[in-house]
Amino acid sequence: MNNKHYPKGLDGRERDQNGQIREKRGDTRVATLRKEYGPDFAQGYRSDAKLETVRETEGKSLSQLVKKK
Repeated sequence: MNNKHYPKGLDGRERDQNGQIREKRGDTRVATLRKEYGPDFAQGYRSDAKLETVRETEGKSLSQLVKKK
């Protein structure tokens, strides 16, 4: 498995070797995201739900879900 860490941009988001903003993995659990974005993130979803499930159900990107709070 490739565990490279790329430098963060001025906005604090990680970028890949081509300078593209790295997308959060779909198998990231809601509990993990709540640690980063606060306990109100993805209300109504269990803590063991995956980000990909939340995105599909809500029809929104992670950035849109974070702004929804």
